[in-house]
Amino acid sequence: MEQPYKNCQSCGMPLKKSPSGGGTNADGTISKMYCAYCYEKGKFLQPNCTVIEMQTFVQNKMKEMGFPSFLAWLFTRRISKLERWKKHN
Repeated sequence: MEQPYKNCQSCGMPLKKSPSGGGTNADGTISKMYCAYCYEKGKFLQPNCTVIEMQTFVQNKMKEMGFPSFLAWLFTRRISKLERWKKHN
């Protein structure tokens, strides 16, 4: 069973900001681990994405939302520590 997390374990976004509160598992239930922007029907929407690509993507999204570049960079440093990326470190 999935452990509940506060943030998506792929991109780091707060799960409470995800549509429906998370992505969907293969059985249609709401994921307590990944957001709707990363995970749907039990699969990653960008399965071949690397941790560096995810960090760049999130930095750009944060800047689009008005976050200063430094804060976007600082926030994304922790992405490599999230569950999705642990096996790649």
